[in-house]
Amino acid sequence: MSSYVLDIDGLDATMSPIVGGKGANLGELSRIEGIDVPPGFCVTTEAYRRVVETSPAVRSLVDRLAEVHADDHAAIRSMSAHLREVIVAIPVPDDVAAPIDAAITRFGAEAAFAVRSSATAEDLPTASFAGQQDSYLGIVGPHAILEQIVRCWSSLHTERAVTYRARKGISRDRPDMAVVVQRMVDADASGVLFTADPVSGSRAITSIEAVPGPGEALVAGRVRADSFRVRADRIVAADRRHDRPTLDDAQALELAALGRSIEAHFGRPQDIEWCLAAGTFRFVQARPITTLFPTPVRDDDEIHVYVSVGHGQMMTDPMRPLGLSMWKLMALPPMWEAAGRLFVDVTAGLASPATRSGLLATLGTGDPLIGDALQTIVDRGDILPPAPVAPPVATPASPPGPAADPVATDPAIVDELIATREAAVTALRVAIAGRSGTDLLDFILEDIAGLKRVVFEPVSHQVVMGGMEAAWWLNDHLAEWLGEVNAADVLSQSLDRNVTAEMGRALLGVADAIRPHAEVVERLRAAPADDVVDRLDDLPGGAECRVAIDGFLDRYGMRCVGEIDITRTRWAERPAALLALILGNVKNFEPGAGERHVEQGLEQARGMELDLLTRLRELPDGDRKADETKGMIDRLRTFGGFREYPKFFIVSCFFVYKRALLAEVDRLVAAGALRRPDDAFFLTFQELRDVVAGGSADLDLIDQRAAAYQSYWALTPPRVLTSEGEVFAGRYRRDDAPVDALVGLAVSSGTIEGRARVLHDIEEAHVEPGDILVTAFTDPSWSPLFVAIAGLVTEVGGLMTHGAVIAREYGLPAVVGVERATQLIEDGRRIRVHGTDGYVELLD
Repeated sequence: MSSYVLDIDGLDATMSPIVGGKGANLGELSRIEGIDVPPGFCVTTEAYRRVVETSPAVRSLVDRLAEVHADDHAAIRSMSAHLREVIVAIPVPDDVAAPIDAAITRFGAEAAFAVRSSATAEDLPTASFAGQQDSYLGIVGPHAILEQIVRCWSSLHTERAVTYRARKGISRDRPDMAVVVQRMVDADASGVLFTADPVSGSRAITSIEAVPGPGEALVAGRVRADSFRVRADRIVAADRRHDRPTLDDAQALELAALGRSIEAHFGRPQDIEWCLAAGTFRFVQARPITTLFPTPVRDDDEIHVYVSVGHGQMMTDPMRPLGLSMWKLMALPPMWEAAGRLFVDVTAGLASPATRSGLLATLGTGDPLIGDALQTIVDRGDILPPAPVAPPVATPASPPGPAADPVATDPAIVDELIATREAAVTALRVAIAGRSGTDLLDFILEDIAGLKRVVFEPVSHQVVMGGMEAAWWLNDHLAEWLGEVNAADVLSQSLDRNVTAEMGRALLGVADAIRPHAEVVERLRAAPADDVVDRLDDLPGGAECRVAIDGFLDRYGMRCVGEIDITRTRWAERPAALLALILGNVKNFEPGAGERHVEQGLEQARGMELDLLTRLRELPDGDRKADETKGMIDRLRTFGGFREYPKFFIVSCFFVYKRALLAEVDRLVAAGALRRPDDAFFLTFQELRDVVAGGSADLDLIDQRAAAYQSYWALTPPRVLTSEGEVFAGRYRRDDAPVDALVGLAVSSGTIEGRARVLHDIEEAHVEPGDILVTAFTDPSWSPLFVAIAGLVTEVGGLMTHGAVIAREYGLPAVVGVERATQLIEDGRRIRVHGTDGYVELLD
């Protein structure tokens, strides 16, 4: 064998740069005891480089293709087609063709081969490239085989492969191409085997699809397969669609066991192609299943049930290790990591009859899809025992009055809570100043423990719950007494002490300061560079505008999208992130809009209160009902706004920590322990302390984590996940919405019709009056946009998450928890949001 041709049985995982992902995996397969791999050879990447990359025409086209934007499909299609034509026309020199011919003739003149591409960016743990490059089956003779090898080389640059690499963040000019040439098997049956269920994600299920004869018809989707599902050496489901059985039960179990051996060797779930010939299973391909959401790593073999933290925090993006570890230090329940997301283990609470109903009620109120997913687990009975049937509870003749107040309805309590925390942030800035080295890290660790005690102190919790419970009481009782649906939504407008709503109005004030100065507005619009705010002083009114922006940042600059991750760039670190919001306010509002917004909300809330109390007093026992309702309205308006403050306090403290940590990181970079400040984000807090103490970091580990973090963006975190990898999405069990409507959770009353503005990034938030925001989630950083929109639709959220609270504060009809809303609703399409009933209609 030359350097251009290597036998499959001599390959292994370390040789991927030489033989590509498919070739390396086949070599590994051939090394597993009991696994039969048909013989063959691999034409190496060196042959590809020798023939293809030495062509000046090819290099020129590859360079030009790399400069095309990933979304310019027409240009990619045209240029990639031309590039493939150029590659196919290149003659293969004798020094490359000769060893290929020699390898083929060993098998005899009549031998048929499968010729498959094997790119170096193929069959990776984070990118399988399944179906992206070409394969040719049943090829006979050296000339025909060589022709198909060249076609495989050209398939590195198909439109679909180029686009796939771009979406995966893989450079379009980096991969090389090898080619696997493998003896065809005269198969009695063929198919695919997944060592984890590709539908549910369960790692405990092996899924098999099988067809008679060769498997290309199955891969091409031309025939329907027999299917088997195997769990713990037992067939739990079988669907046989062919008159002649492809596999009997014993063969299906044998195949599943072989698949588990392959999975064990590679250390992760596999997508495997197999064939059955003369009673022996033979394996022609194995690749990692890259679409499965990872499971938290545990030391035991018990089944655990996890609930997503991100769905409660309205931040389902992946987090970096430093962000994950610091939020875990802050959190009250223990948290587990998977794919850069955090999860809480609810197994014990769900399994115990004493706590199950309370857990289901609490989580179901916050997010009905989580509640339904957990109930599905309970009802299934194979993960946890079913909940016992509770005895019926007698319903009282009249609803009970409000519960005894844990704290008095006194605004001074909220003022004291806020004042104490504002003072704590100021004291933290003083105490942390001048600290460095391990002293700084130890101080932060100790301070987080104190911060945690303050955040979860009983009075703070009672105030938050008091406002929430008052809203629930009002909705329940006023619906029963007056038929008024979601009355608390209007009563919650323009609440006092709502720091997130105040932030949106404060940004309107910034717009008021900037609006009179046309040259400032034009510069902000034309040159949105990171330092544009610092370059305003040379313009008329520029200094005044910069002072207004700086004043906003002094109060709210610690916020940003995904703010629970300390590694995210804050507004104070990059003020340009606010420009779209500021310029939108300049365009869409008149001066004084913030104050008018508050007065309009107060007027509507007061009008609703007067109307409700008047109607209640006309009912039997109306004075009692009115007095109780008035008490609950006062409680809602006194305590409801504080719901947003605890997170504001946490983020404020975390930003103080971050500034101090970044100063220390700068010293590590200057000393050569880290290459750049971002390296620190891929270390846990304890690992960063170790680097500070020891003066060196594992840069390979940092690079591995950075690559993994990038891959996590392609994964959608589930609401509920088991330790076996099974995903439970939950569903809305209701039939009161139109057939074609998108169903979600009603969180803010009203109905609004308008243009959908589908946004994934707040920095692109160019909205017009009357637009309806459609996005994956909204954390507090999105709230300044709420003053400019007419309604809200999100994929994630619950009754008391930030987006819902601010939607009610601003009187916006809102529906949250609408699965795949950003995919099913086209940007610019007219929609109707039914915020009272919890669904969205797509209009023509």
